[in-house]
Amino acid sequence: MKQKKFLTHRELHDSWMEDPKFRQEYEKLEPEYEIACQIIEARLKKKMSQEELAKKVGTGQAVISRLEGMNAKPSISLLTRVARALQTKIIVTIQ
Repeated sequence: MKQKKFLTHRELHDSWMEDPKFRQEYEKLEPEYEIACQIIEARLKKKMSQEELAKKVGTGQAVISRLEGMNAKPSISLLTRVARALQTKIIVTIQ
């Protein structure tokens, strides 16, 4: 019986990145991914729940959930309010 080879996350990722269509779609999501990761990291550093952050931002918990889940295209205004609520700032870089 032939044994299946299991791949690590990195091996699987690297093999998928060889596909130009996959790479293109992956790279399109990079800005949303970075925003989501940075919001989550800042919120957790402040020991805040999504609901607490939402109250400080003046929005609902579902909005924060969508931001963190990459299911939203946030406005600069919303990101500014989130940054202010997290006592941090927004830095935009175009490369």
